[in-house]
Formats: sequence, C-alpha cells, structure tokens
Amino acid sequence: MNLKVLLPFQVFAEETGVSRIVAETREGSFGLLPRRLDCAAALTPGILIYETEVEGEVYLAVDEGVLVKTGPNVLVSVRRALSGTDLGQLRSAVEQEFLTLDEHEQSVRLVTATLEAGFLRRFANFQHE
Repeated sequence: MNLKVLLPFQVFAEETGVSRIVAETREGSFGLLPRRLDCAAALTPGILIYETEVEGEVYLAVDEGVLVKTGPNVLVSVRRALSGTDLGQLRSAVEQEFLTLDEHEQSVRLVTATLEAGFLRRFANFQHE
C-alpha cells in the first residue's frame, strides 16, 4: 500500500510498500491490509501504526482527521501529527496536546455555541409570529 499523511499545510509522511496500517476511530482500532476493500473512517486522536519491510513498525501520534483507502492508496488527513519510537511518550503527547483543547479553541467554541443558540431562538420566534 501507499500511505500519505497530510497536515493542513504540508505532507507529514509519504511511504510506499506499507504492509499494514492500524488506526483509531470512535468505535475502536481497526486494521488495513493491502487487499481490503475501499473505505473511509473518521479518526480520533490516538496512535496510527504502519509497517514496512525497511522500517518495521512506525508509530505516529495523530489528531482527529479522516482516513480514506482507495485501491492501494491510503490517505490520512489530520490536523496535527508527531512521530516517535517510544509508544509511551507518543501516548502522553496525544493526551497532552491533542485531547486537551487550548484556551483559545475553547473560547471560539463558546462564542460559536452562543451564536448558534441565539440564531435558533430568533428563528423559533420568527416561525411563531
């Protein structure tokens, strides 16, 4: 398989000859082998594992994103990614960097939710008049 990991502004990793891929979704982990049918999956923050003959198992900490498999090509598009060899350090990086929302992102979500609630309230009042 051919694996390409994309970030918003760059290609993070591009590998050929990948023999297997393991990714995490909300329903749990799942694996991809070369002859698997085409599919798409929403990824959650976690560890993406892929294996090649040359490098062996490679671990990537990835933020939420999307995985799409079409034929021999697997495209993973995520917001952030980190590579490393120590699985424990990568797991803690996922917990510290990807699972906790920074203060700015929390305030943006709060403002968005307030705007949405105000819009829905005014729309409901408009329908009743």
